[in-house]
Amino acid sequence: MRWLTNPVVQFLAAGFVTLVVVVLVTSALSRSAADEEATIDARSLTRVLALSVAQPAIPRGLVDGDAAAIDRMDRTALDRLLVADVLRIKLWDADGTILYSDRTELIGATYGLGDDELEVLHNGGTDAELSDLGQPENRFERALGKDLMEVYTRIESPEGEPLLFEAYLAVDDIRASRAEILGRFLPITIGALVALVALGTPLVLLLSRRLSRAARDRERLLEAAVRASDAERLRIARDLHDGVVQDLSGSSMTLSALAAHAGESNRRELEDVGRSLRVSMRSLRSLLVEIYPPDLHTAGLAAAVDDLVAPLVATGMIVDVDVTGAEEAPRQAVALVWRVAQESVRNVARHARADRMSLTVRHEDDRLVLEVVDDGVGFDPATAAGDDHFGLRAAESLVRESGGSWEVESTPGSGTMVRVEVPIR
Repeated sequence: MRWLTNPVVQFLAAGFVTLVVVVLVTSALSRSAADEEATIDARSLTRVLALSVAQPAIPRGLVDGDAAAIDRMDRTALDRLLVADVLRIKLWDADGTILYSDRTELIGATYGLGDDELEVLHNGGTDAELSDLGQPENRFERALGKDLMEVYTRIESPEGEPLLFEAYLAVDDIRASRAEILGRFLPITIGALVALVALGTPLVLLLSRRLSRAARDRERLLEAAVRASDAERLRIARDLHDGVVQDLSGSSMTLSALAAHAGESNRRELEDVGRSLRVSMRSLRSLLVEIYPPDLHTAGLAAAVDDLVAPLVATGMIVDVDVTGAEEAPRQAVALVWRVAQESVRNVARHARADRMSLTVRHEDDRLVLEVVDDGVGFDPATAAGDDHFGLRAAESLVRESGGSWEVESTPGSGTMVRVEVPIR
């Protein structure tokens, strides 16, 4: 799954998600705009028909239900009213009586007008809404189509009475307008996004390659610095071992020989000086182990760890060490475990103020596992000071780069547990 972290893949994925979101939003906005535009057109058409065709053509007597007036309305105005998208018309009076309709069965029937219709009838204006085909006054519209829009406006009869002019239009035309608007804008939007992704992908690829090269250069510099540091540490450790440690060892042996032939009072003084020199030698050897680890494959990780924890034991701390399964592990894995163990023990000595510590190394499946546990003061890993635990953070970086896992559990007052798993295959 490493390809998921590729910046180019992430950029393309983000571009695809953005494209989908834009398409969805554009479709929704286009539908809303088409609905609004179609509604405005329907209101405009209805008002023109009402004021320019229906109102001038209303004969006297229509409001009284005169048959001759209805016939005259049919002959003079019906063909001019059922035009374009208009499928049905109705003329209402204030009592809810249908005075005229292209469906003659409805003429003379009375139905209650809604609040919106009465508002338009009394105060003027134009309103529109989806038709409720379940209402009895709309029973003849059910055969015209599944969805209709009814638009109504106010007109006046020759007698001066306010009338409600109502026209029914097909919603399919609104949907066609919606599709037309979407067809105009969506290709432009999609094309712009595709062009942006196409232009941006080479730039992201170029930047990704530059960052990868920079990361490789930094890694090579880090490796060179580590090698130089190891070489210098080896030189210092060798000089100390071949110089000061050998001198102290020779002095200790000389003092032991002198003590054997000296008088009682001088013997005790010489033996005390000899013991002091031997303690100094052990401290120097522990320091040499910290400065530069021994050949772990020759001396063994267990022996190196024993030397590592010797200063803690000398302070009176109870230390439990159990190292198994490292004999067949690769040199790099053993060296990495040693590095983490060294940093962990160093942090215990400097910061933990612990009474007891355990260090365990074991082989589990295809990994070498290290656990260092102490009962010290602990700390908050999320807010640990930068310099106090820099060595552990550096070791963590090396572990993760090798494909291993790193876990630190600690709370103030409850000690610390460091668990590291290093792959050995």
